[in-house]
Amino acid sequence: MSLLYSAFHVVRAASDAVTQWPWHATSSLGAVHSTAGDNQHEQPLTWLNVGIASLLLVVNVVISSWLGLGLSKGFIVAAARCVVQLTVLGLVLNQLFLTENPIYIFGMSVGLGTLAAFEVTYWRSKHRFPGMFAGVFVAITGSSVGVALFGNSLSLNTHPAYTAQKFIPTVGMLFGANLIGVSIGVNAVMSSLDTHRDRIENALCYGASRWETMKPVVVASLKSATIPSISNMSACGLLSIPGLMAGWSLSGANAVIASRYQMVVMIMLTASTGICTMLT
Repeated sequence: MSLLYSAFHVVRAASDAVTQWPWHATSSLGAVHSTAGDNQHEQPLTWLNVGIASLLLVVNVVISSWLGLGLSKGFIVAAARCVVQLTVLGLVLNQLFLTENPIYIFGMSVGLGTLAAFEVTYWRSKHRFPGMFAGVFVAITGSSVGVALFGNSLSLNTHPAYTAQKFIPTVGMLFGANLIGVSIGVNAVMSSLDTHRDRIENALCYGASRWETMKPVVVASLKSATIPSISNMSACGLLSIPGLMAGWSLSGANAVIASRYQMVVMIMLTASTGICTMLT
């Protein structure tokens, strides 16, 4: 009986996937919401569930203490930050999703860009230069918001493109990817300049232009910053289930529709990281 029960669900899942294919689909969002409705009987997660999951970190803390890694405090602080930040974010998003006021929506985007620029400039960069915060802020915010508006409008069929329900999650993912890319790129450039200072100064003294001198450094840094995004895009769906698709699947959404959203988002993330790193 259990085998028949499993077979029934497999057939049903295959049937749902076929009926939602492009020639049958009328509204991807409608399919997602209708499928998600099947899981409404599940109990929502509580703080008890979060507490049980956090017990897994005890293993890492024990290993760190046993081997003398000095990471125990880091695990605890990171977990505390994660809980506080996601709680605040959830409360803010609940309010933002109730409004379509572009002032609040783009205001939050500017706030995220400020936090990302601060993180890159003062926390993740080993070397800093004058005007670094402003440059990183403009590059990260401009790239994230621009790509999010383009993708939401033309690829995700969102009108207006700044609709909070889609724009905020999309731009948030872009900020996260750009933060990592810019951090890698800036650190690579500054470290290379510090290591090869004599060679660069000699090249400038012999008449080389700034671009001729800096081109090898910039090329190497761009490669370092964009390779992680390319690797993630190559591996998603084969070696891992990406976050957006996994989240939608957990919520009961149709996996085929979720995969298309994930495709669009992965392409947006990779493109935005390259643009942002180049601008920085």
